[in-house]
Amino acid sequence: MGKLLNFKYACTQGTYWMIYGVVGSFASVFLLARGYSNSEIGVILAVANVVAVVLQPLVADFADRSKKITLIGIIQLMTIIMILMMAGLCVLQKKTLALSLIFLMLIAWHTILQPLINSLSFKLEECGIHISFGVARGVGSLAYSALVGVLGTMVETYGVMVMPITGEVVLVMLLISLALTKSQYNKVKAVNTEEGVIDVKLKEETVEEINLVDFIKRNKMFLVVNIGVIGVYFSNQILNNYMIQVVSDVGGDSEDMGRILSLMAFLEIPVMFCFDNLRKRFTCQLMLKVSAVGFVVKIAMCYIATTVTMVYIAQLFQLISFGLFLPAMVHFIDEMMSKGEAVKGQALFTMMVTVTTMISSLFGGIILDISGAKMLTLVATVVTTIGALIIIGSVDRVKKQENEKGKGLS
Repeated sequence: MGKLLNFKYACTQGTYWMIYGVVGSFASVFLLARGYSNSEIGVILAVANVVAVVLQPLVADFADRSKKITLIGIIQLMTIIMILMMAGLCVLQKKTLALSLIFLMLIAWHTILQPLINSLSFKLEECGIHISFGVARGVGSLAYSALVGVLGTMVETYGVMVMPITGEVVLVMLLISLALTKSQYNKVKAVNTEEGVIDVKLKEETVEEINLVDFIKRNKMFLVVNIGVIGVYFSNQILNNYMIQVVSDVGGDSEDMGRILSLMAFLEIPVMFCFDNLRKRFTCQLMLKVSAVGFVVKIAMCYIATTVTMVYIAQLFQLISFGLFLPAMVHFIDEMMSKGEAVKGQALFTMMVTVTTMISSLFGGIILDISGAKMLTLVATVVTTIGALIIIGSVDRVKKQENEKGKGLS
């Protein structure tokens, strides 16, 4: 029963990331076809992330406090709203304010869903079954990889209307997956409660409360590392948001873009699956340094690329860039900090990633309209190099600062 619940949660992660493939990775393709400029696309993506940042804590607080509707119920309700928004993309054929608002809210709504989908794994564990989040997230990357590879070819063949239609199908799949997960969760919890495997009175773990200002004062070097995160993630978000422009500049099309994004996601999977083994041999600090260099090499190769093949080759560094950086950073925070501080550390890291998405979306579109894709990848290479140097120079000093704090407390 536990394996079946893990499988159904993995399907939920898979369908969630497939939706990102439609509304996130192909956003530029869809909006360009509807008559938007690169700058306008950048503004829409940036504002969508601002809206998500504002609404995310409100939705999370409602999910924590709600007695009448469960976490799965909230996710199901939000999914139904996304289905209605996606229908709007099918109806509106030209650039209008209504289309801009619908697309903006669709991206924001999807971003708000992410922490809820992630938190669902912990909620499901209340039934007494361990949920393998790493494997489920890997399935998400695999599903995304499969979809964007096919979607690029379909868009090139049949046009951008394929996107909202595909989005509707995947959203219905998410609803079905959530319903099956909820049913399995209730079944397992009932059995395990009856057999005494779990106690209905769950023990709450107390966590030291610390506000963000105090956290930053106590962890100045960690803040410096996160400034480096803005730099290295800048190029990652540029490629996620504007890959079609980068590929078109060297003679490619949306089919090539889909295959490249598919390759990027596929290369993340083996590293995420094997990360526990990597931790036994290498420190998180070393892996963060290596991945920072990987980000630089990947975007630099995109800058010097003169053919689509060279852009493909550049994505091989996804193995040691994003695929390695994300799990290394999450574990680095948990290793370096106390439980109370680690909560704020993860929040600060997530905040920096969101800030990077806003900055890269806005300025990426402007740079594209003014100077083109080559200038964009050059700027991204410079920014990423600065970010990598900051991380390489500061990540070891976080541990030193933590050791000094420990001595001060003893």
